Amino acid sequence: MTREDATPLRLFWLTALSMVLILSQSLMAQARGAPESFAELAERVSPAVVNITTSTTVAGRTGPQGVVPEGSPFEDFFREFQDRNGQGNRPRRSSALGSGFVISEDGYIVTNNHVIEGADEIMIEFFEGFDLPATLVGTDPNTDIAVLKVEADEPLKYVNFGDSNIARVGDWVMAMGNPLGQGFSVSAGIVSARNRALSGTYDDYIQTDAAINRGNSGGPLFNMDGEVIGVNTAILSPNGGSIGIGFSMASNVVTRVVDQLKEFGETRRGWLGVRIQDVTEDLAEGLGLEQAKGALVSDVPEGPAMEAGMEAGDVIVTFDGTEVVDTRQLVRIVANTPVGKTVRVVVNRDGETKTLKVTLSRREEAEGAIPAAAAGPDAAEPQELETLGLTLSPLTDELRAELEVPEGTDGLAVMAVDEASQAFEKGLRAGDVVTEAGQSAVTSVTDLEDRITEARDEGRKSILLLVRRGGDPRFVALGLEED
Repeated sequence: MTREDATPLRLFWLTALSMVLILSQSLMAQARGAPESFAELAERVSPAVVNITTSTTVAGRTGPQGVVPEGSPFEDFFREFQDRNGQGNRPRRSSALGSGFVISEDGYIVTNNHVIEGADEIMIEFFEGFDLPATLVGTDPNTDIAVLKVEADEPLKYVNFGDSNIARVGDWVMAMGNPLGQGFSVSAGIVSARNRALSGTYDDYIQTDAAINRGNSGGPLFNMDGEVIGVNTAILSPNGGSIGIGFSMASNVVTRVVDQLKEFGETRRGWLGVRIQDVTEDLAEGLGLEQAKGALVSDVPEGPAMEAGMEAGDVIVTFDGTEVVDTRQLVRIVANTPVGKTVRVVVNRDGETKTLKVTLSRREEAEGAIPAAAAGPDAAEPQELETLGLTLSPLTDELRAELEVPEGTDGLAVMAVDEASQAFEKGLRAGDVVTEAGQSAVTSVTDLEDRITEARDEGRKSILLLVRRGGDPRFVALGLEED
């Protein structure tokens, strides 16, 4: 091959190599996804983010609390000093700061419930520099969300909610608010985790390392499209400052709450009317289930589920066409279902599936209205079951009074628990009441022994007990030792 022939070939390979390098760099940039700057996004959404100042009347102090210890010889001196300077028993004003964001041009604002809770006056400071008083539309302490309303002469700039369900771990996010009362501030980070639960029944938090400090509460968490995917609510910190673990309530929870607060001034969540618990591996074995998933019904008080024929011991596997994974998911699905809707609920009962039609009631009306159940058996001497490490006695009126068991509860009172037993490890304690074994009612030790025998004959390695403590039921699976 001559030099002239080699030149075009060399140029071809050099061009190909350059294209590969350019493509590689492009793919690396896409993988990083890091914006060159957040400035354009911040400039676009800032006018919709607000600072919130609340004012509350606090009752006057009865003494010099926090100045000297109670009973100190200096207590009278400091009380006289406070009175002389007008700091005695007079009511005083307390202020608090927080953040929020405008969601409509006619002045609806979203923030945290704890930002405005108990406030007498709420003042909104806008990015452009003007202030407006706000009125409270409604609050939901369960999700820590509140909706406010201001009246403005001109349409207000606002932001839209995005779909928090499509936010991925590693996506860039930007938080805005009023940290420590310093005014409008921006911080950026990524989605660190999804579906975090802190303490609430309806929790669905996005965890982020974008700095969230005191005063950021109620502010928005934006995706890179400028949509709100979370409401900044809490931080995990040993010192009160940001250490990169912040939590924002997911927008798909918030939007449902906001819509109900705007329409009704309160939340209206669906209510199924059951007590439930997660299906663990040992519970699944005790129930004869192939997989440890679904929601195990531990009690069915009077309500929609009872009217539909649901029973304690049923395992809810689908609700309104959605497969049920665990209790937390089921609670949220039910709560988000409209009150009055009739849904199909598929349960596993004694190894067979059964479909029930349930018309949901409203949870807020049903809470606290669960009645007690009916009469118990006669007295019997305590008898020990060495197999389960329990000392049990049929309930009597005297035992009910002594153990403060709700009137009408049937079953076996746990008088003592062997601390070396599996029952103790799984939380059974004296004062508990065993009402079912193997999904059958038990009122005597003989009943329980019969259920144990049946479970062994069926090849079960454990038996499922329904245990009540203070009226609250739960299922516990105890392993069956070989004789």
